[in-house]
Amino acid sequence: MPAATPPEPGAPGPLTRAGFAALTGAEERALDDLEVYRGLLEDWNQRMNLVGPATLPDFWSRHALDSAQLLPLAPAALTWADLGTGAGLPGVVLAILGRNHPGFHVHLVESMAKRCRFLQAAVDRLGLPASVHHARAEALDLTVDIVTSRACAPLVRLLGYAQPYFRNGATGLFLKGQDVVAEIEEATRSWDFQVEILPSLSDDRGRILRIRSSGRGPRR
Repeated sequence: MPAATPPEPGAPGPLTRAGFAALTGAEERALDDLEVYRGLLEDWNQRMNLVGPATLPDFWSRHALDSAQLLPLAPAALTWADLGTGAGLPGVVLAILGRNHPGFHVHLVESMAKRCRFLQAAVDRLGLPASVHHARAEALDLTVDIVTSRACAPLVRLLGYAQPYFRNGATGLFLKGQDVVAEIEEATRSWDFQVEILPSLSDDRGRILRIRSSGRGPRR
């Protein structure tokens, strides 16, 4: 997937399927799969809390682009673990967009059984290169290229969840909001880590944290 560029400032209306395709280079099959996934979200969201209902009309930016923007940050990565994946964001979107790459696989890690049922239904319906793990993130011992998460926990807790993945050589790509600086400052009291703050393409208030190593103890 080519590197995406943000929409022009002041661009009218929400991002569309065509706009998402132009930004990401996504192929028609991937776009069709994203439409199916969107429909599953809308259907299941009536029975359980997967995403905020108000976010679904802006699906292509709020959910699809927000997730897809991670791929150009790790173009050679084939194995991903999405911690506390919830509705499958960003993991399901990554699996949809990465399925054409041999060896691409996403581990969807979620501790709530009812959300795992949704995730498995989405994986089965779309035939995705993904595995659903009904488990706490820190209880698994998976070796992946990238560990990621969106809206799972404050960074100080997220780094704890991600420790097994870092020990196995993963790099972290974590989607965060506007309070990211405060989260980093809090996390440095408990963890020693290297972090790079990257802008978000889907929300000018959002940030992406690239964390290359992490271990217990305050940053020196």
